Amino acid sequence: MITIIIKMGNISLFKALGSDTRIKIIKTLIKGEKHLSELAREIGISTPVTARHIKILEEAGIIKRRIIGNVHLLSVTTEAIENIFEPFIEEKDVKIRKNETLLDALKQLPGFEIKKIGDRQYITSIDGEEGHYIYQVDGNIPSIPINQYKPEEDVVVEFSKIAAIKKKKIRVKILDSNE
Repeated sequence: MITIIIKMGNISLFKALGSDTRIKIIKTLIKGEKHLSELAREIGISTPVTARHIKILEEAGIIKRRIIGNVHLLSVTTEAIENIFEPFIEEKDVKIRKNETLLDALKQLPGFEIKKIGDRQYITSIDGEEGHYIYQVDGNIPSIPINQYKPEEDVVVEFSKIAAIKKKKIRVKILDSNE
């Protein structure tokens, strides 16, 4: 029997995200790398206060520091942003026999809807949430469809919904005819 752990799921992240100032720092650094004092000026707080916030963000893995001589450049780590919701992921254990596919494992679980297109099968809904899903096995995206993937040993399978991420918001204001 092969055991497959299907993960559908860090306290420091929530501490880091629990401050409006740290959210402002993240939003600023998403636009590009900044020096500590430049960042402090841009968000309107002192450099020592900014440094304390940066320390919390670094401990949470949200901010990374690149050092060139004695210049410290800060930027956001995209991996941390992607992992913010990790604690909420539902996890299940499923067992299959050797030579069975990951699709056979999914058939044991309610909530997965599969659509067949040609000789491939795709996950089109998980727990009623329709969309396009990709799967990873032990952190890697396989090159074969889920209905053909036959694990040789215990693996962790994770499913991600492909979703549009808001990157920019533009407010369009209508001018009065007098302006």
